[in-house]
Amino acid sequence: MIKEGKGSVGEVAPFNTGDGAKKHVLICAGTGCTSSKSPKILEKFQEEINKHNLEDEVKIVKTGCFGFCEAGPIVVVYPEGTFYSHIKIDEVEKITEEHLLNGRIVKDLLFKDSIKEDEIIPISEVDFYKKQKRMALRNCGLINPEDINEYIAFDGYRALANMLTKMKPEDVINEVKESGLRGRGGGGFSTGLKWEFTAKAEGNEKYVVCNADEGDPGAFMDRSVLEGDPHALIEAMAIAGYAVGAESGYVYVRAEYPIAVKRLEIAIEDAKKHGLLGEDILGTGFNFNMEIRLGAGAFVCGEETALLNSIEGKRGMPRPRPPFPAQKGLWGKPTLINNVETFANIPQIILKGAEWFRSIGTEKSKGTKVFALGGKINNTGLLEIPMGTTLREIIYEVGGGIPNGKEFKAVQTGGPSGGCIPAKYLDTPIDYDNLIALGSMMGSGGMIVMDEDNCMVDIARFFLDFTVDESCGKCTPCREGTKRMLEILEKITKGKGKEGDIEKLESLAESIKNSSLCGLGQTAPNPVLSTLKYFREEYEAHINEKRCPAGLCQELLEFRITEKCIGCTKCARNCPVSCIKGKVKERHIIDTRDCIKCGTCVDVCPVGAVIKR
Repeated sequence: MIKEGKGSVGEVAPFNTGDGAKKHVLICAGTGCTSSKSPKILEKFQEEINKHNLEDEVKIVKTGCFGFCEAGPIVVVYPEGTFYSHIKIDEVEKITEEHLLNGRIVKDLLFKDSIKEDEIIPISEVDFYKKQKRMALRNCGLINPEDINEYIAFDGYRALANMLTKMKPEDVINEVKESGLRGRGGGGFSTGLKWEFTAKAEGNEKYVVCNADEGDPGAFMDRSVLEGDPHALIEAMAIAGYAVGAESGYVYVRAEYPIAVKRLEIAIEDAKKHGLLGEDILGTGFNFNMEIRLGAGAFVCGEETALLNSIEGKRGMPRPRPPFPAQKGLWGKPTLINNVETFANIPQIILKGAEWFRSIGTEKSKGTKVFALGGKINNTGLLEIPMGTTLREIIYEVGGGIPNGKEFKAVQTGGPSGGCIPAKYLDTPIDYDNLIALGSMMGSGGMIVMDEDNCMVDIARFFLDFTVDESCGKCTPCREGTKRMLEILEKITKGKGKEGDIEKLESLAESIKNSSLCGLGQTAPNPVLSTLKYFREEYEAHINEKRCPAGLCQELLEFRITEKCIGCTKCARNCPVSCIKGKVKERHIIDTRDCIKCGTCVDVCPVGAVIKR
């Protein structure tokens, strides 16, 4: 193994391979790096290792996602923790010969921030990682997810063994309750209470279900855990089964996650072979079996009752609540449902204790949270930070700030169910209650950053368009109300908005929130309400002035040539509709009646004389 004990990506000491190898080369094989040919890079490394007879000294390890997707494909060499980024197949030979064979780090292939004051720093000291505390992601990027022995070497299944031999079911539930762990999939309900409700529900047959159906745009937290540490989920579900009295579990995962599904299948089979899953686990008489169910990509199936319908072979549509799944869930039996990230914390809580977990985070939001950071940000990727970390720290320290020197405008948290938070709240500590107070929510953990060039009306339109498309149609408020809201937003972005449209949006939003059947409809208006709350002037400019302040809504744009024009005629020669007139070395003019607002004139002007407004 890479090292003894627990840790996070990049920790370099103590180093103990346990297999005699002096170095380990860890290569990311998550979805992002796989799409950039990391499997070919891995093959090439193995080929080079064999060519130089380094098999006894160097071990190649295929890992899950390191989190830093912007830097992929990623290769990390231990024990130094050397961080190579954006690696290409033809660079493998150089790393092998220079670093692995001769001990000379290849500086020109290092991640750009790995050299500080002429000193090469390990991956753990890179800004993206040093503020993180990886708990749910603790093994991602450290172990081979297809090798159960590597998980076991990192204390894997120790929590399960300790629990089965030393704890009663009620002790386990109390430990989870005392930890303060809240559900990481949306509303943040107490995990321990949910387990207690299921345990106390009447019924001889109960189920444990993992919701791995993350459908938020830009979200890939659950996928990364399944790809990088599938045994953590298996161990956690078995612990939950023991606690609530269930012997069967289902993982509902998106079919669009083929790597995650494959590795979970391998992990389930290996756990069975080692007596860690199935009948009479570890000789204790406890039985627990797991199956995978593939979702067809419907966003609404992230709602727990719609998910249950889908597992049962029915159309994925929400059920009225109560009764809640803890009382009447899968096939009418008491059912515990948590998402992947929630489960991923369980083994560590059982192993290290509730007090350890409670020591991290804020008063009402304990532990860490995984976020998928994307949009207008330099360091896109997956990060795990303690609750209470501020938005500013995430965006400017971990995320590396906004590209091209642009100004930060807002961040969308919680996906289509969340809201947009403006710059004045950058110093807000991240936790469940603070985000709700700002008109957003934690959600599953999507975090999309926007800069000065984003139109907030268009952002609201984008998320509502997604919700309309994904609505199951069962209840009228969501099915019809969100469509009416979308129609108004489309009118506004096309310059056809009129007085009273904002008030209509607010009235519809209130009705939809109060009367929709499930969480999808109840939270659908959030992106509109939050942008109205913080960026109302943009809506008013679209409606009253027929102007998009961000210069994004095409039908509201107007292109103009300023006095900086040198009369080079490039704009006129490249205009697809010949709407630009003027003589050589004289200022040109755009005929706005014929202009199709394609922006070609802006792109080709050598002196920046064409502006849009």
